[in-house]
Amino acid sequence: MRALRFDGNLKFVNDALAPRRDGEALVQVICAGICNTDLEIVMGYANFHGTLGHEFVGRVVESSDGSLIGKRVVGEINAGCGICDECARGDSRHCVARTVLGIKGRDGAFAEFLSLPNRNLISLPDSISDETGIFVEPFAAALNILEQVSVESADQVAVIGDGKLAQLVVLALSRTGCSLSVFGKHAAKLQISKEFGANSVALESTAVPQMGNHFDIVIEASGSPAGLTTALGIVKPRGVVVLKSTHHGVTSLEMSQVVVNELTIVGSRCGRFHNAIAVLPSCENQLSRLISHRFSLDDGLHAFEAAAERGAMKVILQID
Repeated sequence: MRALRFDGNLKFVNDALAPRRDGEALVQVICAGICNTDLEIVMGYANFHGTLGHEFVGRVVESSDGSLIGKRVVGEINAGCGICDECARGDSRHCVARTVLGIKGRDGAFAEFLSLPNRNLISLPDSISDETGIFVEPFAAALNILEQVSVESADQVAVIGDGKLAQLVVLALSRTGCSLSVFGKHAAKLQISKEFGANSVALESTAVPQMGNHFDIVIEASGSPAGLTTALGIVKPRGVVVLKSTHHGVTSLEMSQVVVNELTIVGSRCGRFHNAIAVLPSCENQLSRLISHRFSLDDGLHAFEAAAERGAMKVILQID
């Protein structure tokens, strides 16, 4: 089986196919997307060794559930134990024994095949193409903000960042009718944010120093340790800062602002796939704008180089 594996170094390998785990489905991967978390893992984030990748579309080729065989699917990336309180409530995202596809204890999607529990797999409707399906996982993460924080049409909301996750956050928040501002580092990407529904966009280096405590809610999606400092500098007293970035390393922070201004900081991670699947068919043309490169799996090392380049957006690996 061809795969991109990380063992301290990123390598393209061709190994024997690992057997399907009990109670799980074997999925032949059609295509997969490289995200910032994958780039951070290569730099040491999460201390993960194995096959990378968690954004995928595939087809079920083996399963103990015969109704799944032949289905085109996406997959919830958190595989829970199935018996703890969190799993019993139908939410394995915080199961303490969970494995996470391509991130924690489970080989991921940058391979010809992957294995996930049957309950993690969700059929992809015909109205969603393979490439649009790549965005189910990250768009679900963006929509998760709206499950955690009440965003009203009267709210002044800022997004810090203009990369691929930030753009999906803009797409999600624009549905609320709030006044939405985006601060980034790339004029071309900020134009995409404008087209995705932002009311105003500006280069962070010139606009942020003049803002003061201006926003009710600030979403930090820059992928940079400096993003949180920026967010704390522009949120109103008693406002909310939502953290979407994951990165390797320690973030230094002056916490006195949080205390004095009585701020709420919300960590935000994975979202519900069904919410994203319901919305994505109406967003296909917009999402296609976020794809900057396509590579074969065999050319995966070059794909990672392209994904790490300044200005890159979504890089897709064509696998099947």
